[in-house]
Amino acid sequence: MSTDYQQARESLGARLRELRLTRPAGKLTGPQLASALGWPHSKIYKLEGGKQTATREDLRAWTEAIGQPDAFAELAARLAGFETQIRSWRRQLASGHRPVQQHWNAEIDRTTVIHAWEESVVPGMIQNADYARHVFTRYANLHGSPRDIEEAVRARAQRQEWLFQAGRRFHVLIWEAALRSLICPPPVLAAQLDRLAGIIGVDTVELGIVPFTASVKIAPANGFWILDDRLVVTEDWHAELWLDDASNIALYTKVWRTLRESAVYGADAHNVIYAARRALGSHR
Repeated sequence: MSTDYQQARESLGARLRELRLTRPAGKLTGPQLASALGWPHSKIYKLEGGKQTATREDLRAWTEAIGQPDAFAELAARLAGFETQIRSWRRQLASGHRPVQQHWNAEIDRTTVIHAWEESVVPGMIQNADYARHVFTRYANLHGSPRDIEEAVRARAQRQEWLFQAGRRFHVLIWEAALRSLICPPPVLAAQLDRLAGIIGVDTVELGIVPFTASVKIAPANGFWILDDRLVVTEDWHAELWLDDASNIALYTKVWRTLRESAVYGADAHNVIYAARRALGSHR
């Protein structure tokens, strides 16, 4: 968790404690407030100590329990301020995968140029339906999220229309590991690799592959997307990071350009893809 995020969470917790102690009708102890809310006592101190992130519902209940409902707007604004950067999968996927895909679609629609790097999976913008279906299923299993798999697949497929719109440019780098990772059955991966090979030559797409044998100047890890020059989106197991400050955008742009120095294109990229495709013969 980033230092900035944790500091913001601790600041919100300190404000919650201040409101509890300065309650107009007299301060409440932690156990008293927990009893009024029907919460475990530990939750009060986790929230106040920055050990747990409050939800909007938590904030509303807190302000009502202390008799200061007008404070909700301030607290909700604080929460929104730091959640725009770190978006937990638990919260994002509470309503399923389709809403997350639809939100991505809206962000992509207002983007002209994308620079992407993926080290372990074929990028969503160029996944076929069967491959995407297996990816969504794996993540639904991991997070215990609603299994709206088919709706998510359709939403992702809709986003791919962006690739065929004039004026768009998709500059994508993929590590060879993504071509060989059996997150799906071998026949599904084979069809996905055929799709990937067919993308080469599409005039809106520049596809580079970083082979296992390439000399690299930076470790090929941590997939990320740069949308125009305004936003970087990267992810970890627990959350997505949405970064819009100039220094982070410059850093990720430098990383992308450094990785690009190790990539191959055109016929050489085809050869890497076909080698991965041939290797699937032993898995059939």
